[in-house]
Amino acid sequence: MGYYDGWSAYSGFTPNKINASQINVINYAFATIGTDLKITACMPDIDYSNFAQLRTLKSKYSGLKTVISIGGWSDSGQFSNAALTQASRDTFADSVVSFVKTYGFDGVDIDWEYPTGGGLSSNISRPADKTNYGLLLETLRSKLDAQGILDNKHYILSIAGQADSTFASGVGLSQIANSIDYAYIMTYDLHGPWDTYTDFDAPLYTPTGTSPQYETSVSSAVSTWLNDGFPASKLVMGVPFYGYLYTGTVNSNAGIWQKFSSGTSVGYDTICSEYLTNPAFSKHYDSTADEPWLFNGSSFLCYEDPNSIALKTKYAESRGLLGVGAWDIGYDQSGTLINVIRNNL
Repeated sequence: MGYYDGWSAYSGFTPNKINASQINVINYAFATIGTDLKITACMPDIDYSNFAQLRTLKSKYSGLKTVISIGGWSDSGQFSNAALTQASRDTFADSVVSFVKTYGFDGVDIDWEYPTGGGLSSNISRPADKTNYGLLLETLRSKLDAQGILDNKHYILSIAGQADSTFASGVGLSQIANSIDYAYIMTYDLHGPWDTYTDFDAPLYTPTGTSPQYETSVSSAVSTWLNDGFPASKLVMGVPFYGYLYTGTVNSNAGIWQKFSSGTSVGYDTICSEYLTNPAFSKHYDSTADEPWLFNGSSFLCYEDPNSIALKTKYAESRGLLGVGAWDIGYDQSGTLINVIRNNL
């Protein structure tokens, strides 16, 4: 499964340019929730054209499904209101069913960041969100199934969830599993420019080196979800098609776990064209984290490459997970990393 961010169209990567031959499901990111508690397009100047192109794409690739993803980091502000009462849940769910039907989607992905807190400070939040989250999913499942009977098809209901234990323990994973087809666990951004020190974005295992900050890993996040009762057969493990470039990095220990002045995300295609070909950068690898990085004495770049993506894919399969998903396919327009995932499943 791969996320396609709608704003990629502004830079020319429109949905008709997606090579979806190796993809089962495309999640379109993102729709939002209006003050009327109904789903609405985030970027109406480009979204509707993108939706039409996705419908055409499905006619080209047999079996491809498209799902509208609601929320994300920037557009989760109204989820608490939409989930608050049965009336508000019905209003939201009815609007979702209508939206899915109107624009040719095969389901909906709830990317509420987050019902357990930790999202934007401007988001509306309540202590009851943890409970109402499950009730919202139950309502959506019921409404989608009712429409599915009329249309003689099954509509997908999925979620995107945090990798940390707060989410897993807060929302009742074993209960919400009954309502959804699968969950996408965001096993990346485990570290980033919000930290004090450079680090790995998505280490498969906890590095053995001495880190000056908190330690975590993809494998520990997956184990947390499974140990909290979420079925492996419904879990899609997320991988990042991007890395983080830290500048003003202290020139020590090849740049890892050092203080820095600023950081920004960099897509895989750009990493290949601008950094892997730059002789000023030397490549390093942590055999425990199974993560590569580049360093030139002042800039540190952690990222994924075909080898690390292959290892993550094999790990997902070894745990019996449903599959692998990526944020986002616009960072890998060549399809290099997507093909690695497919070839290792």
